Amino acid sequence: MPQDADRHARGMRVRREVLGDAHVDRAVEGTTEFTAPFQEFITHYAWGELWSGDGVDRPTRSMLTLAVLAATGCEEEFAMHVRAARRNGVSPEQIREVLMHVAVYAGVPRANRAFAIANTIVREETGS
Repeated sequence: MPQDADRHARGMRVRREVLGDAHVDRAVEGTTEFTAPFQEFITHYAWGELWSGDGVDRPTRSMLTLAVLAATGCEEEFAMHVRAARRNGVSPEQIREVLMHVAVYAGVPRANRAFAIANTIVREETGS
């Protein structure tokens, strides 16, 4: 089990680096007996494996994640990952390019909604 403990610790570290302490603290505090296995699952696999991998840098992972979430219409997760992408050094221009790809390959309505969400977040950050 030491490997599992290491993976969990690595997952929590990366999860906090990408999403921020406030988000992770809310998720942890909101964990119930029912949701605990899911929280463990995402910490272990999404953060301790996928996001901790060496094959792709974090800004690229963020852009991939934005494209998938926008294309599948996962709006709450998309908003969270726009903030994470900015934390990972992804520029508003790069986010725009990701969403242009979504428009062509997944549909204009999905990209249109994602643009609205991302624009709100970028404007909050920049004040414009």
